Amino acid sequence: MRQYAGNRIGLAIVGALLLLAGAYAWLRGRGKLPGLPPRAKVLPARTAEAIADQPWALWAAALGLALLALVTLRWLLICLGWGRWGFRSGTGTAMLCVGLKDVEGLSRAGVRVVGDGVRLRVGVTCPPSADVGAMAGKLDRDIVGRIRREVCDDEVGTIVRLHVRRQSARQAARQASD
Repeated sequence: MRQYAGNRIGLAIVGALLLLAGAYAWLRGRGKLPGLPPRAKVLPARTAEAIADQPWALWAAALGLALLALVTLRWLLICLGWGRWGFRSGTGTAMLCVGLKDVEGLSRAGVRVVGDGVRLRVGVTCPPSADVGAMAGKLDRDIVGRIRREVCDDEVGTIVRLHVRRQSARQAARQASD
């Protein structure tokens, strides 16, 4: 599952739960729920007495909700891109894509400048059918040097991450039938 799909599914679930809770609270406040008098207590008498007898239960619930809020805040900050190092280089990414234009199925390519031009991070994602050795050689001989000269300095350290995607079951079945 891609990260964005997971984020959308998570947002849909949380949004639906909040919508249901809001609708329940609104109907409860207006006294429109069938079977409940308008001034009915929120908790049944037994549950209210059990919570009153065990004061740690409210503290445990408050701690659980605070932890949930922190986890949610962390998720939001990661989705917004905070905590990533450096910034994207559009020029470097364009040069990388032009240099790898003959690679079939190239799905992701990017260049990131980390620090004040201290280091470059180059990321390339390719299909399993790509010639990884030729691509690594081409990156090493030509492309990375050009990107370094154009974006920062020729002496800048560069980390190249070459990721080869797994073949999906659908692609394997298609190749087997051909």
